[in-house]
Amino acid sequence: MPQRIALVDCNNFYVSCERVFEPKLKDTPVAVLSNNDGCFIARSNEVKALGVPMGAPAFQYKALIRKHGIRLFSPNFELYGDLSDRVFATLRPFTEGLEIYSIDEAFARLPQMSPEDSEIYGREIRQTILKATGIPVSVGIASTKTLAKVALALLKQTPEKTGVLDIDSLPDLDARLDGLPVREIWGVGHAFAGRLDRLGISTAGELKRADQGQIRKVLHVVGLRTVLELNGYPCLTLEEAHDPCQSVLCSRSFSREVKTFAELSEAVAAFTARAAEKLRKECRVAGVIRVFVETNRFREKEWYENMKSAALPRETNGTPDLIAIALSALKQIYRPGRNYKRAGVLLLELRDERFLQPDLFGSAEEMKREVELMKVLDAINNRFGRGTARFLAEGIQQSWKMKRPMKSPAYTTRISEIPVAKC
Repeated sequence: MPQRIALVDCNNFYVSCERVFEPKLKDTPVAVLSNNDGCFIARSNEVKALGVPMGAPAFQYKALIRKHGIRLFSPNFELYGDLSDRVFATLRPFTEGLEIYSIDEAFARLPQMSPEDSEIYGREIRQTILKATGIPVSVGIASTKTLAKVALALLKQTPEKTGVLDIDSLPDLDARLDGLPVREIWGVGHAFAGRLDRLGISTAGELKRADQGQIRKVLHVVGLRTVLELNGYPCLTLEEAHDPCQSVLCSRSFSREVKTFAELSEAVAAFTARAAEKLRKECRVAGVIRVFVETNRFREKEWYENMKSAALPRETNGTPDLIAIALSALKQIYRPGRNYKRAGVLLLELRDERFLQPDLFGSAEEMKREVELMKVLDAINNRFGRGTARFLAEGIQQSWKMKRPMKSPAYTTRISEIPVAKC
């Protein structure tokens, strides 16, 4: 009996997270906006039915928002991340292996079973996750990861399957694939789709039946794997192990244009501190730091962007050293009189902190104190919330921070915002 791979996908995830703690929003049109409340990044089915496309600027739909009473939320990434962890923790006991693919998707290896039994098993997964977290999910099941993705796409056309579809249970699978555009196949990007169009291949069924030699010649081994997966031959393994990160990025658009070096340096210091925190969480150290800035390309007559990379005197994940180097790099690219809209910090040349070489000219005692200081800093912020303890260089008011005036409370990650049941 072939292996069964399930793709578990949270339905309209950000919207579902907001609805968990406000059940009255269940049948209300709801949308979540991007940083600084710019564009639609999540839409309930009601909003989709109104014709609002993903990524559309919110200001262009003000009349529609008022007319239909669309409830808007600023992004609450702290809440979304916590609920994502809870969903996958609930899913894990049902699996023989789990690959978390994104914040709202995971591939799971299921026990071997028939398509009929796998759909029953999938419904049990779905009901358990909904009961434990309040998040509705859809489950696509197949013998390969690519077909599991296809199963989720076909599930939208098969409402009688009630949120779970094993693709092998479809008697007319080939006909369904012939009706599925090839651009919707996982692994077929814009460039590949263009090449396939020139070969006369426009549907998933045509790609499945394509000459494998020709596909390998045009799309190389990546395209060949997709064809084999569509034919039920597993080529993409479940990536259960966490790959160590090769870089760490922290970048934000400002709530307003930043004009002074003092404010810009606060932002860069704050981004550096956040990147350092991520680095320590991954047990990595950095060898190079890159700082970049950008003005508003839509308002500035002379748009300006620049970046500066700097090698660190010694590899580290310590916030003080990283902030000092970042601010030194910022001085070299800052231009007075500009209105800056965005800045960021990128940490590069990462490696495992266990293999960190001591500084020949540095003090071992000083390095030990820095490590202990960072442990205390992270422990405080983990317990009481990010930013509880921070460096003065990051600023106090941080008026440049992104706007989130419609953000819901941190229901699950901040004690002061836990919902209270009134009798």
